[in-house]
Amino acid sequence: MNEVARSAVVFTAAMLAIGFAAAWFSPPGEWYASLNKPSFNPPDWVFAPVWTLLYVMIGVSGALARHSEARERLVPLWVVLALLNGGWSILFFRMHQTGSALIVVACMFAMILVYIARAWWPARAAALLFMPYAAWVAFATLLNGAIVMLN
Repeated sequence: MNEVARSAVVFTAAMLAIGFAAAWFSPPGEWYASLNKPSFNPPDWVFAPVWTLLYVMIGVSGALARHSEARERLVPLWVVLALLNGGWSILFFRMHQTGSALIVVACMFAMILVYIARAWWPARAAALLFMPYAAWVAFATLLNGAIVMLN
């Protein structure tokens, strides 16, 4: 296994650990089930497979960023995004702070776009791997905002 592949395993494991820990400590539960949700809210079973696939893509992107000439600009941003991702779950599901979670997810979306822009020339594959993440977080921002308005 080459160095990039080893890094991909480490970055992906880290992202999966953050995601699964946030889900473990912040399950949606009865509170989430009781919320008024918009008509475009996906069924609950959609979230786990989508996030798992995204975490793998985010992990591989982080490894590619680490081995790029832009690593000093990209890796710290990747780490902040990973922590914000886990923090959003805790704010939203555990603390029931939907408004604060909306601010965090909107900031995440903006930072994802910055990551993509910074990675575009030195690590195009890393940027491309973040595109589905950007799309999903844009949708999550819309969904979070709708939940704030409906509740």
